[in-house]
Amino acid sequence: MNWEPLGRELERWRAAGRVVRFWLRDDDAVEPTPDLEKLLSLTGDNGIPLTLAVIPALTGEALAARLAGGTGVAIAVHGWSHTNHAGPERKKQELGGERASEVVLGELREGLQRLKRLHPARFLPVLVPPWNRIDAALIPALPELGFAALSTYGRAREGGPIPLLNTHVDIIDWHGTRGGRSEGELVAELVAELRDRLAGSDEPIGVLTHHLVHDAAAWDFLSALFAATGRHPAVRWSSASELLEP
Repeated sequence: MNWEPLGRELERWRAAGRVVRFWLRDDDAVEPTPDLEKLLSLTGDNGIPLTLAVIPALTGEALAARLAGGTGVAIAVHGWSHTNHAGPERKKQELGGERASEVVLGELREGLQRLKRLHPARFLPVLVPPWNRIDAALIPALPELGFAALSTYGRAREGGPIPLLNTHVDIIDWHGTRGGRSEGELVAELVAELRDRLAGSDEPIGVLTHHLVHDAAAWDFLSALFAATGRHPAVRWSSASELLEP
């Protein structure tokens, strides 16, 4: 029942001859785990391209070996060590705050090089800031480090120093259960994003997941979402690299 609004909205897209682009970003990957296996199986079985935001300082050869030879998975740079350097009264942040910019940028350079070395066939030079936060003063330096895009959360602003490929629908209830959010809320958010795109925006809709904290509700939502959209003629699930092509 909860999925009917999404179905109706997608039928509007089909009637208009339009196709919406979705993409999937999953944060905090470090090593092979049963939850990662579940995510890889779910996306692979449904033909959904996956961007894994990997924490450079905490990962190594085990994850690289697990993903070697596979298809449909890209690796982005999830900050450096996912360490909070903000004060006790401030929102969590690794990239910026009171630390010197040269220190932060040095870590990001090392993180990019590390993941590029570990995952040469699937590395994507996209920065995903931990907690989706980065000091604006750092952003102009990202292209010099080798980054091709920045991915945070919310509507992307145009005209910045680096392309943005953002996420818009986070399936986790971070301020409550810390598991999957209610199906009804998530479907309503997807419908709102679809209506915005149909009205004129061409920004892809990014779905954000965190496989390490998924409960049954989160997994059930993803399964239902892929079933509802995976083969729908008005939907195209795209890889991050495809979306960043000029």
